Amino acid sequence: MKFEPTDLSQTRSAADVVFAALRAAIVNGDLENGTQLRQEEIAAAFKVSRIPVREAIARLEQLGLVETRRYKGAFVTDLPPQEIEEIFRLRALVEGDAIRHAAARMTGTALAEAESAHLAFADAATPAEWMEQNRRFHCALYAVGGQRHYLGVIENLLNLSDRYLRAQLSLTDGHRKAVEEHALILDACKAGDATLAARLTTQHIKDAKLALLKCLGH
Repeated sequence: MKFEPTDLSQTRSAADVVFAALRAAIVNGDLENGTQLRQEEIAAAFKVSRIPVREAIARLEQLGLVETRRYKGAFVTDLPPQEIEEIFRLRALVEGDAIRHAAARMTGTALAEAESAHLAFADAATPAEWMEQNRRFHCALYAVGGQRHYLGVIENLLNLSDRYLRAQLSLTDGHRKAVEEHALILDACKAGDATLAARLTTQHIKDAKLALLKCLGH
């Protein structure tokens, strides 16, 4: 397990930094499914005690990225099909409704931000860039609706689904399809067609789920 040596001994947010680094490593595939997270190694890499490491691992467990096995320690979780099904089903429900509400209130600023993210997503060459720009694209459109609680739920669901999105985009032709589907969603929002935007967004998420499950043999 390799991390850049970092001295966080004087930093209050040591647990936050360790959490972010571990989460990125899991989402990007640097830490594969089943990898054990050894607290002593992580603490040494970041020059901290085990306390912030334990806190970071506990937060990763809350996101479903890590599981703690009794007497064995913490491990990066697998991609269980039932969890993929649940997360993507929730995303389709919540995000479809969010964009329906937002499309009728769309602004030029939001459309410009979404357009910029769409182009950056199309040009991106790595899974990390894909995920960053994908989130930026969708959230730029949803935010116009001003539904704070919806946005909070969506943020949590995106946090949970980042790793699955990486797999779906990397292991299938998902990136190409997503570029095409994002363009259609953006056009619907430009036209102010809330019903079409919702239908396209829902189908976009469902298609991603089906492609991922098929790729994983489920």
